[in-house]
Amino acid sequence: MTEELMACTCPHYVHRNAFCKHMAAVENATDDGTLDAFPSEDEDETEPEDCDCNGLDSFPCWPCVRTGRKELPN
Repeated sequence: MTEELMACTCPHYVHRNAFCKHMAAVENATDDGTLDAFPSEDEDETEPEDCDCNGLDSFPCWPCVRTGRKELPN
């Protein structure tokens, strides 16, 4: 990644040439290398309607990460 060009090898970017969650993570990484992706502005811990965590073997689904309910593992 450079300031002028960003690319990813994930299928979403490769097949759709679209901004992906990996690019969002890189843009949101702090100088010390940690990531605070999409911090929740409200402290509501209710499960999003489109939550799919049960089928992901303890990995958080994107709706839960996006709302700040769960964090991506390092």
